Parts: sequence; structure tokens; C-alpha cells
Amino acid sequence: MAKTTYSCNACGAVTTKWSGRCEACGEWNTITEDARLSSGPAKASLGNAKGNRVPLTDLTTEESASPRTCSGIAELDRVLGGGLVPASALLVGGDPGIGKSTLLLQAAAAFARQGLKTIYVSGEEASAQVRMRAERLGLSDAPVQLAAETNLRDILTTIEAEKPRLVIIDSIQTMWSDTVGSAPGSVSQVRAAAHELTSFAKRRGVSVVLVGHVTKDGQIAGPRVVEHMVDTVLYFEGERGHQFRILRAVKNRFGPADEIGVFEMTGRGLAEVVNPSALFLSERGAPAPGSVVFSGIEGTRPVLVELQALVAPTPHAQPRRAVVGWDGARLAMILAVLEARCGIPFAGLDVYLNVAGGMKISEPAADLAVAAALLSAREDSALPPDTVVFGEISLSGALRPVSQRENRLKEAQKLGFTSAILPSGGKDAGGAGMTLTTVDDLTGFVGDIFGAG
Repeated sequence: MAKTTYSCNACGAVTTKWSGRCEACGEWNTITEDARLSSGPAKASLGNAKGNRVPLTDLTTEESASPRTCSGIAELDRVLGGGLVPASALLVGGDPGIGKSTLLLQAAAAFARQGLKTIYVSGEEASAQVRMRAERLGLSDAPVQLAAETNLRDILTTIEAEKPRLVIIDSIQTMWSDTVGSAPGSVSQVRAAAHELTSFAKRRGVSVVLVGHVTKDGQIAGPRVVEHMVDTVLYFEGERGHQFRILRAVKNRFGPADEIGVFEMTGRGLAEVVNPSALFLSERGAPAPGSVVFSGIEGTRPVLVELQALVAPTPHAQPRRAVVGWDGARLAMILAVLEARCGIPFAGLDVYLNVAGGMKISEPAADLAVAAALLSAREDSALPPDTVVFGEISLSGALRPVSQRENRLKEAQKLGFTSAILPSGGKDAGGAGMTLTTVDDLTGFVGDIFGAG
């Protein structure tokens, strides 16, 4: 016999009995009964309910690759894996005011000019406001159709009648389904709206782009199941006070994940950045203690960024550890390894680490560059300005080679760097024409480069 289950419309918690107050989030009158999968009586099971037979294929079945439509915005097409795939569902998240609506309005205009019938549905702004933004961006002549609506049933009816090839929903948190008894933006509403829109996209061959708000932790608001429903999840990153913006793919069923596209926010909207490394290093001044250039890999492209560290005596009993653009837990690990394996204490010292340009780095290959920046700041000794650093540090203090060494060195050489500090070993040779300083462990690195330890 199938058990009746109940879920909270506010937080999505599931329970086997009804109650007036959700024990998970504390909200009142949000517990509702979940609809059964089978429409038969309660005692009926899925085993004796008739359904349609599903066609099966084997692994040798060949299917033609999905045709892609390029927008003409090279950085956007790169992140999408080569263009927009028909009948795909995309989710775009980012901080408020970072430029999500600007990016998607420019993308809508670009795809519309490529021949895709495009509808832009705004649940947060009136059509007149969207037209004002389009006029400011110089997109007034783009054949994009606008709608200001939040009722999901009306939106699906309009899409079915108009038969577009691309629909942009801004945003999924404002959509409201009359089949769900909760307020717009709740877990149930977001889940139901995302399910209806993605299912519609697959059935009708329409590409759907959903804009998602993010929480203070940087995650897309709502149930995580929404990220599993869609084909591609993109995050639009950057500092609102800085002109650089990063469009990062964290999930992509049609292309490489962790690919990035770099844009610059201008008065005329978002402009592509063809050479991100040169742009990130354009404001780098004379060599200073604590400044190190890291050669990283983002998706399929090498990117050079500047790491900045500041180490200063603290007036407080508990020293501060502030990080922007990197993992704070990994910084704590690097500090512990420097103290335990190299005998370099950071007790009584405030430590600040920043990735210049609003870039966010997650790969372990930045460990050695971070350690070099910390030591440079602590010893008040600047590294040569034409040197790049990369390598992974283990808890034992050993340095591990990283992947795509040759691509990292080629990108550095292209921008005028003549020397590199990196772990010894590795499969790739690379670095022809550059002076390579290889080190085996962190102790040797500290002694050879800084003469400390």
C-alpha cells in the first residue's frame, strides 16, 4: 500500500504526517499532501498500473549531433560549448545587480538577429523598462518580442501559440503556478515552474533560459533539484565595483564544464574580452612584496591572474584571515603547512589574500602561488616581475605537478614572462625559451627563492 507523504511549501521538507507547523523551517500552514504518481485508488500499486512501453536502443545506435546556433558573442558561445542547442534548458544565476538581465538581453538580441524567434519574458520589470535598457544598449532594432507576466499558465499558452525557438524567463523566482498553493518564490513554486518549463522545452523543441536569484552563500535560491532538471547551469560572477564579469559554466551536458567567458561592463553594456590574461594584468604596477602572477586553467583556456597578499602585525588577540576570490579553508591549510613543515609562523599576524580583477580561483594549482605571495609579503621581498608561479602543495610539504603545464607556460610566454617557478616532474615539457626553476618540496622553495626557513 502506497504511503501518503506531505511536504512543506516553504522549505521542501518531506514528512509522513500532516502538522500545522513545519518542524524544519518553523513556518505555519505550509504542509500539504503530495499528489500520488498513480491516479488509481490508494491501494493500487505501480506494478499493476498499465503504462506505455518505452522504446529502447543500444549503445551502438548512432544519432546525428544536435545543430547549434551561434550568437556571434564569442565568449557566450564558448561557455555554451559552441552555441545554443535546440530544446535545451539553461539556468543562469548571479548576485543582484551583477548584469544578468543585461547579458541575457544582449544574448536575446544576438540570437534573434541570427534568425531565432526569441521571446523575453520579464517577471520583475515592465516591458517599457526592458525597452529602455535595450535603447541604452543599442538593441532597439533587434527582433525580440517582450512580455511582462508571472502567470505560468498564460506564459506556456503564449509560447505554444507563438512557437518561438528561444524563450528567456527573468526570473524563475517570480513565476507563479495556479496549481501550487504557495507564494511565488517558494520552494514548491520554483520547483513546479522549473519542471513545467523544462518539460515544455523538451516536448516542443524550444530552448529555455531561466534566470535564478542567488542566496547570500552564492547558491541559486530554491531547491537544488532545479539544477538537476536543466541541461546547463551558468554563474555570472564579479564585483559590482569592478568592470570585469565572469560567466562560468558549472554544469553543461553539451560542452565542457568549468569553461569561462570574460566580459567587461561598459556604458554600452557587456563587451567581450578576447585576451583575459592581458586585461587582468593590465593594472599591475611595479613589483611589490606580496604580488605574484599565477598561471591557471579555466575550462579549456589558460588565464594569468595576479595574487595579492598582505601580512601585518595584528592588534587583536585573534589574527584575521580574510580571503577574496579563493577558498578560505585552503588558505588555512597553506598557513599550517608553512608553519609545520617550514618553521615559518604566522601567529600574531593578520593575513589578507586577494585575487585581482574579481576573478575566482578554485584549482589546487594555485597553492604554490599563494604560498609565494604570503612569503613575499611576510619577508617584504618582491619576486621578479617576469615570473609566474604554479603548483599544488600536499600536507607533507611536497609539491605535486599539475596538468596542462605546457599551456600554462605558453600563455605566460605570450604575455612576455620569461621565467617560471613550478614543481619538478610532470609529463609535459613545455617552457621552451623560458627559465624554469623546479622545486621538489616547500622547504626547498622557501630556501631557494626567499633564503628563509
